[in-house]
Amino acid sequence: MWADLLRTAAEDCLAALGRGADRDWAHPAYGLDWSCRETLDHLALGLVGYTGLLVARPTDRYITLLASLDPHAPVAGCLEGVGIAASLLASSVRDTPAGARAWHPWGHSDATGFAAMGITELVVHTYDITRALGVPWTPPDDLLPPVLTRIFPDAPAGHRPFGTLLWCTGRGPLPGLPRRTRWQWDGTVRSAAGEPRAGDGTRPV
Repeated sequence: MWADLLRTAAEDCLAALGRGADRDWAHPAYGLDWSCRETLDHLALGLVGYTGLLVARPTDRYITLLASLDPHAPVAGCLEGVGIAASLLASSVRDTPAGARAWHPWGHSDATGFAAMGITELVVHTYDITRALGVPWTPPDDLLPPVLTRIFPDAPAGHRPFGTLLWCTGRGPLPGLPRRTRWQWDGTVRSAAGEPRAGDGTRPV
């Protein structure tokens, strides 16, 4: 399921980004210090990084492989690169044993956690870029509830999933809840009762 969700997210996000490929990608991404082009590079780096963590499974550090997009390539070529990175992560999610764990500063995680992280990166940075470029876009509602449940256990109920994800990641308010100024997800592997499992790292604060 998670590999398929990741592929669906990538397809939807890349289609939206492609609609703005002819616009000014040197413009700052919405709410970020990076340009739209730099945000896309960050996205590719993150997706490849999560893939590497699932492959190497370090217990106390990030991997030494860093991936970036060709700075001279056209936007369409860079979008292809992000698609490749998302496909690599989806394949790693599919092939990683359920009991495997890897380090992450926001909670040692399993394949489902890294898939949820990848979907979050895709969705929020597509939002950052499309909003800056003036491209209307919202992700499918059914894409995000599993992500919110998996890595945002404190997500408030009763709101549309996309708005909730934007609130969780400090990108906007919700009714009765101001915009967050600090945030992070929790990749810790939890039991059915929602508690961190022994040996899976500490729960981030």
